[in-house]
Amino acid sequence: MIQFRVTTTASLLALLTSPFFVSLADAADKIVMQIDGAAAPFYAPLYAGVENGIFEKNGIEVEFIYAAAADILTNIAAGNVDFGFPNGDAVVAAAANGLPVKVVHTTYQRGIGALLAKADSGITGYKDLKGKKIAVTSLASPNYLQLQVGLKLAGLSLDDVSVEVVQTGAIVQSLQAGQVDAIVFSELRKYNLEADGTKVTMVLSNDFLPSFGNVVVTNAAKLSENPDLVKRFTTAVTQSYEWVIDGHVNEALDIALDKYAPTWPKDQKGILTTAFEQTFVPTVWQSPLTKEKGLGAADVAGWQKNADILAEYKVIDDAPKAEDFVVDPSTIGQ
Repeated sequence: MIQFRVTTTASLLALLTSPFFVSLADAADKIVMQIDGAAAPFYAPLYAGVENGIFEKNGIEVEFIYAAAADILTNIAAGNVDFGFPNGDAVVAAAANGLPVKVVHTTYQRGIGALLAKADSGITGYKDLKGKKIAVTSLASPNYLQLQVGLKLAGLSLDDVSVEVVQTGAIVQSLQAGQVDAIVFSELRKYNLEADGTKVTMVLSNDFLPSFGNVVVTNAAKLSENPDLVKRFTTAVTQSYEWVIDGHVNEALDIALDKYAPTWPKDQKGILTTAFEQTFVPTVWQSPLTKEKGLGAADVAGWQKNADILAEYKVIDDAPKAEDFVVDPSTIGQ
């Protein structure tokens, strides 16, 4: 315990103006945010928010750590970390399992999964996949679910195709080498393929299966007991993304590549810039809803549709009510 003994007005004034007292008065809340996967330039807005003092301005000192999405939700529920940044499907699964998690900022307004095929393959949609070999990274991945739903809507099923499981680091190369006819993976890989001279046909999974990429989550108790902290944190996230959207993509990527993901190949900055400017900025971080309500706005109906489809395809036993675990950041603290 720190004790102060003040005997005179002069000594009181000296204490109030001392660097030690000021540092106590202005101390930021120290929080830990656990991010899906590993340090990567795709999280540049968050990194830029720290380096530009945006989190500090909102009274927050943030530390980033990393884990798989399912582990993030477990840690959030247990109170081991303050905030998480997992993908939306994992959040729905956690809510379905009764974990006390709350989405407080729908950062990615849509999912970024996609069917990718070479333009000269004749594949223009799921209807063309009959008899084809399709790669996914895991039979437990959201992309595998997207494949199933896309096939069903085209009047096909898994029995009509051959599914190959290919590791993340090799799935794009498997398409380039002709080892598979198509992949269901991230739409961002379109830019890698095109940079290598491969013309690509793409079908966005979100067009038929509404889902959400990375979103900010916290524990239900933290939201209830400390809404001011949650509000300041989501405000800092919004302001960090706004800075990047407002013409600072290159600066944000420089911060990410130099200080947070230094092992990422620097020669891919051009591809990353294209992905940010053509995908993330216009249609992932922003949507008609965010134009109306601000970044991170919650499309509760979209969340519910996603949960219902996950239940329909037995990814989860029962669909949770979206209104029970999804919060619009504009309502926090009200």
